[in-house]
Amino acid sequence: MAAHNELGAWGEELAASYLQRKGYEIVERNWKSGHRDIDIIAMDGRVMVFVEVKTRRNRMFVEPEEAIDYMKLRNLRASINHYVKFKHISCDIRLDAITIVGTPENGSPDIDHIVDFPIY
Repeated sequence: MAAHNELGAWGEELAASYLQRKGYEIVERNWKSGHRDIDIIAMDGRVMVFVEVKTRRNRMFVEPEEAIDYMKLRNLRASINHYVKFKHISCDIRLDAITIVGTPENGSPDIDHIVDFPIY
């Protein structure tokens, strides 16, 4: 596995653990819709939350949430719509983003949870 894939998998594991500690119930991880995916799908009470996880080694070039650009949001909207229709979801939904800055070797990473990330 490439180093960036390992970093991403580590970040997604941290994000899922973080959400569980906050009382979220993890429903799915890495749900695929064609070539698109949703990192984490969780329940926050009666709200289904679609979570995009962005992991970076540092903030040297850009903040991690800035990587959630127009094209990523377009793909997320399509994936979320597919999931909602495919699974016949009728509850409220929202998109959150979790950013993680750090590496497994460097101790405790910075974790930021952006609730209700603007999807448009």
